[in-house]
Amino acid sequence: MSEYTKYRLLEILPGLLVWVFLIGGAALAFLKPMWLIYYILIFDIYWVFRVIYFSFYLIVAWRRFRRSLQTDWLTLVKTKTGWEEIVHCIFLPLYNEDEEVVRTTLNGIIANSYPSQKMIVVLAGEERQKEHFKSFAQKIAQEFRPYFRDFILTLHPAGLSGEIPGKGSNLHFAGHRVREYVDAHQIPYDKIIVSAFDIDTIVHRHYFACLTHTFLTHPNPTRVSYQPVALYNNNIWESPAILRIMAFGTTFWILFAQARPDSLVTFSSHSMSFRALVDVNFWAKDIVSEDSRIFWQCLLHYGGEYSVVPLYLPVSMDTVRDDSWWRSIVNLYKQQRRWAWGVEHVPYLLWNFWGNKRIKLFERLRRAFNQWEGKFSWATTSFTILLFGRLPLWVAAEEVRKTVLFENTPHILEWLMIFAMSAILISIILSLTVLPHPPKETHSHRKLIMILQWLLLPVSLILVSAIPAIDATTRLMFGKYLGFNVSQKKRETRPPPILLSQNV
Repeated sequence: MSEYTKYRLLEILPGLLVWVFLIGGAALAFLKPMWLIYYILIFDIYWVFRVIYFSFYLIVAWRRFRRSLQTDWLTLVKTKTGWEEIVHCIFLPLYNEDEEVVRTTLNGIIANSYPSQKMIVVLAGEERQKEHFKSFAQKIAQEFRPYFRDFILTLHPAGLSGEIPGKGSNLHFAGHRVREYVDAHQIPYDKIIVSAFDIDTIVHRHYFACLTHTFLTHPNPTRVSYQPVALYNNNIWESPAILRIMAFGTTFWILFAQARPDSLVTFSSHSMSFRALVDVNFWAKDIVSEDSRIFWQCLLHYGGEYSVVPLYLPVSMDTVRDDSWWRSIVNLYKQQRRWAWGVEHVPYLLWNFWGNKRIKLFERLRRAFNQWEGKFSWATTSFTILLFGRLPLWVAAEEVRKTVLFENTPHILEWLMIFAMSAILISIILSLTVLPHPPKETHSHRKLIMILQWLLLPVSLILVSAIPAIDATTRLMFGKYLGFNVSQKKRETRPPPILLSQNV
């Protein structure tokens, strides 16, 4: 069997397991409905405990988040020896985003409490959008360069061998250009902290001070990545309700993960040492999920001695809003499918963990299981709770309906779900605290809608969460590899700076 065939078998496994589960669950409803009822009852009890587990760590993370927002990080970092030597390099990959989006992001960086003269900004354009990039890139570079240590422009060529078009290949190319710059200016790799941001990212005003303080106080700062809390607040008041629900859900999941750093993986906008980037030859240029793959590259390179440190400060981005409601939903589906395409890490880890003596067996098993189980649950849990729990009640034969367990199952499921849905109440409360102040023209009833929108959660969990995840795993199973989809994001107004301390 060739190496390619072996790897393809590993790519088939996640999707095959999902479809065996879905088809098997539907078949049991007709063939062995009582078996499915037993499974659903056990699963729902398990889910209640998982909700308690999730809610506990979410509240723990929230308390840390509040404390971090109220901390004067600039004063703290100035007490640390060597803080003046740290250089921040901020990568901003750009495709077809408007000039105003770029300006807002740069202004947010300049408004940071940390001195911007200690920062190098890299605006990384694409040759595929060469005319768009050239229409304002030089002008912006000239205007903003005085505020920073330097301002670098890169243009990623189209059609390079071994690449797929996307953010990862753009960052890979820009990273090598920055290494040439760093070597020419003789800046020590260990003194550079890299932040890879989406172009619409607006950082909290103390982000770089907090990042520098965490870097200087960590015992091994070049062997960790630094993960902030991702908010999607820039255009939240303008976005449809279903986009807002998914945006809040993503934020809460990141907060939950940050309270469990042993399982935390980089996601979206994050930071890390330039030394680690050089050691692993920068971001992968042939995959979609480069933001999390960079963590796995480092973990494998350093023999398991690599981790993620949570930063309990926010960076805010846009929801995938478009001019029409329908286009916004399509954009959301594609974004969720792209995130779910992180299932490509499962065969990657199985392949690289097999026989890897540099990483402890338990650590390999734990990491591989967390990735696989997470993607499997993403694709199947909503169907298990919302469909399989009801299906045998609809199609069971008369002799099954007469059993005591069958008659009591609807009541048991109802009480279990009521208890499990207590997490929604926590989500509603927390979602209101992270909302930015509404635009002046916002009607007062919109705040009520921010609460009532959670009634759409069951629909959103199926249509724009589970189904995109099934789509992604199925594509991988059949070798229909997903290219990088650039999410369309539109704003009607300029987003305010992140000032959550008065809201939280």
